[in-house]
Amino acid sequence: MSQQETLEIIKRGADELLLETELLKKLAQNRPLRIKAGFDPTAPDLHLGHTVLLNKMRQLQDLGHHALFLIGDFTGMIGDPTGKNATRPPLTREQVLANAESYREQVFKVLDPAKTEVVFNSTWMDKFTAVDLIRLAATHTVAQMLERDDFSKRYKGNQPIAIHEFIYPLVQGYDSVALKADIELGGTDQKFNLLMGRELQKHFGQPSQCVLTMPLLEGLDGVNKMSKSLGNYVGITDTPQEMFGKLMSVSDVLMWRYLELLSFESLATIAKWREEVADGRNPRDIKVLMAQELITRFHSKPAATDALAEFEARFQKGVLPDDMPEISVVCTDGHIGIAHMLKQADLVASTSEALRMIDAGAVKLDGEKISDKALQLKACVVVAQVGKRKFGRVTIS
Repeated sequence: MSQQETLEIIKRGADELLLETELLKKLAQNRPLRIKAGFDPTAPDLHLGHTVLLNKMRQLQDLGHHALFLIGDFTGMIGDPTGKNATRPPLTREQVLANAESYREQVFKVLDPAKTEVVFNSTWMDKFTAVDLIRLAATHTVAQMLERDDFSKRYKGNQPIAIHEFIYPLVQGYDSVALKADIELGGTDQKFNLLMGRELQKHFGQPSQCVLTMPLLEGLDGVNKMSKSLGNYVGITDTPQEMFGKLMSVSDVLMWRYLELLSFESLATIAKWREEVADGRNPRDIKVLMAQELITRFHSKPAATDALAEFEARFQKGVLPDDMPEISVVCTDGHIGIAHMLKQADLVASTSEALRMIDAGAVKLDGEKISDKALQLKACVVVAQVGKRKFGRVTIS
C-alpha cells in the first residue's frame, strides 16, 4: 500500500491531522506506530459515539500498528472540565475500577486483542510525588491554560476554575510521555489536551506525537452529541432489537454520517450506495445494511438476522411510509406524557383524542402497541403511529 493510500485510510472521517508531514516521516520508518486513545471510565457502558475512536484505532491496527487503549483511572478521579462551563464531578476509586473493568470487556468487540495494550494511567501517576507534580505544573503558565476554550469562557464570565482542573490536561499530556505515543486520537473537544501531549513530549526530549481529531458523533436526534443523559444514544450493550430499532430511526441524512464514522465498509461501497439512493433506491435498504453490520459486530450474525426479522414482523413489512415526517417535540421538565407528545407532534387533534386512540389500541411506538395512558417519555427518538395512516419519526428533546 502506498503512503497516500495509507493516509486516505487514516484520514477517513477525521476532522484534522496534525501534522501530516510528521506522520509521513513516522510511517517511513516502517515500524508499528504506537497509537494512543484515552477513555475516562465515567460510566460503565460505551455507546456508538465512543466507538468512533475505537473504529479509527482498529483501522490503524489493520495497517499494522499497535493500539494503546488508555483507561484514565487516575484522571477519572480528577474530573475533566466538560466544556459546559462547569466541572465534571470526580469519581471514587471504586467507581473508576468497576467502570474500567466493564470497558475492558466491551472494547474488544472492535479492537484486535493481539494488537492492543490496555493501560491505566494510575500505573505511573500513582508513583508521582508532590515534587513531581509541581515540576509538571511548572511546564505551563496560567495564560497558556486559559487558551483552552472552556477555561477562557469561564474566566471571562467570572465563573470559578479550580486549580485541580489545570492538572487534568497536564496529566493527559504526560500520559503520552509515559507511553511514548506516536499518534494520539481524540474528539475535536480534546484538541487542547492532545496538543499538550506534543508539548510535554518535547519538554521531556521525545519526538512529538501526531494528533488526529475525530468528529463528535451526533445522536439519534441529529443535533446534539450522542449522550446517555440526552437519551439520543445507541449503546453497544443494547439488545440487538433495541439497536436495530434505534438505527432504523436515524434520518436519511444522518445515515451517511453514521456510515462514514461507524461502518467498516469501503468508501467506494458507500459512494456506490449514495448513487443508488440518488437514483431511487430506498434509503431504508441502506439503514438495514448498516444496522446488520453493527449488530453483527457487537453481538453476532444470527442476532442481526433475528433482529431484522423481528423488526419486519413488528412493522409489517412495507407499512412504514418512505416520506415519514421528521417531528420535534420539547419536554420542559425531563419527560412528557404520551398524550401530550402525540398532540405536540400533530398526530392527534387533542390529548383527549390521544387517550381515546390509546384505549382503542391504535397507538404504537417503534411498532409496540401502547396501552398505558400515563406513560412518560424522556428524551429519545421514536417512530410514532396513530391508526393506520398517521406516522412520524419524533425526536423528543
